[in-house]
Amino acid sequence: MEEKSRGQEELQGQVVRQGLCTGCGACVGLCPYQASYEDRIVLSNRCDLKSGRCYAFCPRTPADLESLREALFDKADLTPEIGAVKGFTMARARDPRIREKAQHGGTVTALMGLALKEGLIGEAILTETGEDLLPRGVRVNDPEKVSGHGKSRFVVSPVLGLFNRLAGDDQRKIGIVGTPGQALALAKMRLQTAAEGRGPIDRLQFVVGLFCGWALSWEKLQALLRGKTGNSTILGMDIPPSRYHSLQVYTTSGTIEVSLDEVTPCVREACWSCFDMTAEFSDLSVGSARLPEGWEEARHWNQIIVRTRAGEELLELAKTKGILEFRELPEGNLDRLKRAGLNKKRNAVRNLVKRSGSEDDLVYLDRRDRAFQGL
Repeated sequence: MEEKSRGQEELQGQVVRQGLCTGCGACVGLCPYQASYEDRIVLSNRCDLKSGRCYAFCPRTPADLESLREALFDKADLTPEIGAVKGFTMARARDPRIREKAQHGGTVTALMGLALKEGLIGEAILTETGEDLLPRGVRVNDPEKVSGHGKSRFVVSPVLGLFNRLAGDDQRKIGIVGTPGQALALAKMRLQTAAEGRGPIDRLQFVVGLFCGWALSWEKLQALLRGKTGNSTILGMDIPPSRYHSLQVYTTSGTIEVSLDEVTPCVREACWSCFDMTAEFSDLSVGSARLPEGWEEARHWNQIIVRTRAGEELLELAKTKGILEFRELPEGNLDRLKRAGLNKKRNAVRNLVKRSGSEDDLVYLDRRDRAFQGL
């Protein structure tokens, strides 16, 4: 029997043309034919390989997620709602200058700077905002230059294309900050490497994943904000808790509130089929906090899920060095996060069934996976 093709052609047909592409960049930098351009993955030429890493590493091609979980995490830590939970805490950067330049508590910035300073990694792959708010991957090897790369524009940065290039050319250990889809792509790389032997993925020291409800289409966001901000320069953006029902845009002329009714049509199509809110396949996951004192206090703190021993060691180092400050978790925070994670899974399954027309076909997910059974 002829082996089933799983290369560029299948990736285009099953993912890109179906609106499932997350823009993660996992297929970029593996061959000269695929590139990221203005929030899209574009082809310069056709590749006739029957089996390609572009297909194998894509977070929206079918994979045995249960095998990934068992290979990367302690079984006792696994939860069906948000993946492995080895620890759960709330923290922020102790340095107020870091917090001022970062999103929320600045925890991610502080951790990446610490990892570079202590020699745990030689390269940090982060995101910077280019022209017209278009994000792009950037390599940082100076801990003093990490700060300033922490603001979110809610558009996916194709950082895995940069990772593919650096991991193949350099011997230094790499730490990377990414979305749930990017963390999954890296997990697929890790598992394939374990089966085939050593490779560039061995450069990966740890992944810090970001909580993500959805990402926005750069082109649609540009069109929306153009009519809101005028000639003002955008300094940052944030999405407060659901009761505010808005995207807050910080500009040189002040804060602009944009209703989520206007923002929702800008959501990337692939996000409606995403099952992962908390970057389940990372070593550490970081997101905004929820506190009884309200949003104005919560926006200065982060919730952190520790998933692996590598993540645990990095957080312990930050505690020992006094890089982070911690506060007591409000009662019920983890349960609320699990409910939100489960709700994201339900919505993804519902939308995938609608897409396929069959409850037996979850497109890129396996309905027998225990995380999706009963949803």
